[in-house]
Amino acid sequence: MLRPRDARSCCSARDLLSVWVRAYLIPYFILLVVIGIPLFFLELAVGQRIRRGSIGVWNYISPRLGGIGFASCLVCFFVALYYNVIIGWSLFYFSQSFQQPLPWHECPLVKNQTHTYIEPECEKSSATTFYWYREALNISDSISEGGGLNWKMTLCLLFAWTLVMYFSSLFPYVVLICFLVRAFLLKGSVDGIAHMFTPKLEIMLETKVWREAATQVFFALGLGFGGVIAFSSYNKRDNNCHFDAVLVSFINFFTSVLATLVVFAVLGFKANIMNAKCVEMNTKKIVDLLGKEIKHSLIPHHINFSDVTPEDYHQMTTIIRGVMENDYPRLGLANCDIKEELNKRSGNYFVAMFDDYSATLPLLIVVLLENIAVAWIYGTDKFFEDLKDMLGFTPYRFYYYMWKFVTPVLLIGLLVTSIIQLGLSPPSYSAWNQQMAQEQSLSYPPWGLAVCISLVVFAILPVPVVFILRCLNIIDENAGGLSTVSYKKGLIIKETTCLTREDEEGDDASLLHAKTPSEAPSPMPSNYRKQSSPPSSADIMLNGNCGTGYVMPNITDIPDMPESDL
Repeated sequence: MLRPRDARSCCSARDLLSVWVRAYLIPYFILLVVIGIPLFFLELAVGQRIRRGSIGVWNYISPRLGGIGFASCLVCFFVALYYNVIIGWSLFYFSQSFQQPLPWHECPLVKNQTHTYIEPECEKSSATTFYWYREALNISDSISEGGGLNWKMTLCLLFAWTLVMYFSSLFPYVVLICFLVRAFLLKGSVDGIAHMFTPKLEIMLETKVWREAATQVFFALGLGFGGVIAFSSYNKRDNNCHFDAVLVSFINFFTSVLATLVVFAVLGFKANIMNAKCVEMNTKKIVDLLGKEIKHSLIPHHINFSDVTPEDYHQMTTIIRGVMENDYPRLGLANCDIKEELNKRSGNYFVAMFDDYSATLPLLIVVLLENIAVAWIYGTDKFFEDLKDMLGFTPYRFYYYMWKFVTPVLLIGLLVTSIIQLGLSPPSYSAWNQQMAQEQSLSYPPWGLAVCISLVVFAILPVPVVFILRCLNIIDENAGGLSTVSYKKGLIIKETTCLTREDEEGDDASLLHAKTPSEAPSPMPSNYRKQSSPPSSADIMLNGNCGTGYVMPNITDIPDMPESDL
């Protein structure tokens, strides 16, 4: 998510946009290549090879790291909680967009017994900002002030939970392209696009930019949530998951860029409106001060005060500032205190809390442990052999060095710097101040700080818990014996423990024979029939193990099914 913050200068439309976002695309693309694609490929390959869900996969690779799968489920649950709130906001705005004029088109008027005036809070900020905070969210001044239930957003949230979210895979692209075409027709949209692609390289030294970019990579590709592993377990065994990983990653990247273009085009339009408002306001100040504190001779003669353009204003204030800055520092004509935020009362603050603490650090820890489990515990060399056997070719050596060295080092670096930054600057949030009509940064109250810490702890708690239970043998690492259920062209064989000594000694051959599964066999579907005769040689040769099982009546008509223990 791109969040422009703290843009103050009114001398240029671009200055209303985020400063650090100007360096955002570069870290995002770098982390996509060195973290996103390698880990996305890793999750696809592991799921496709082991044919299990996110919990079963990590139990299979290393029972002591089985908590990784449970941690993924918890993070996924936390994210689902607050992402549906964001969808609810979208539904609310969609329902309000059928009005003409739009309710956020201009500031509302307040009437009393004597006269009519513009809502002061709206006049201090803007029509869109006022509508967002006061009408849509009806937000309180801090997280400690609950303020009751926002029934409009509550209904939208309920609808978001029950609504089918995707009409088709192409529909989001149709909507984005429509929005982009409309945005390009707005005045100032090019300013926003130009600002988006104007790099601010010094901002890249900030840890926050890299952490936000890494989080965006995790969210965009679904890394650490377990979904990639679960879905890839249904791929054919020889599916080229490397091609899928690269293709999906770059499609995702260009989709993110497309969505960002829409956002910045609209922000450029809005920045021009705010810029014109700021120029008009400060021009009135200059006119009032002419002949009093500002000499007429300082103002260029060609400037017509009945119609001051942004260029005229910039030239005028530059001259005044250069000549009179030491004598009249209080004038402050070049700046307007304007803040923009792309972010129920206090409910919005809890959404921000979940966004900052329930997913970012836990996801970072989960994907780091996934990388270590495969590259260092199972072994990168053995994993490459498995990939060669599965794909029919050896992946680029690039992935070997990424998985073994570069990616884990970068993830550890991001994790350490994030923890240090949190220690140096305690958690805070941006609260809307109704009197000032702008945001202000507030520290979480003690109970809020406890909730922030609890979100991180609960999300990663399964990892140490499972590890300790396994080490103390409270949970048997070999629970379930050697039985699995294999689905192959309609033929299901329940394997028994009749492996030869050579098979047992070859535990390191591949992921499929490296570890003992711990889950119970799946119940038999009703359309399977029990074999009444002893198993044939073909049945035994299915996986190289002896066993008895079930066969389908017409196995030749059944497509390949994934092996599964669920």
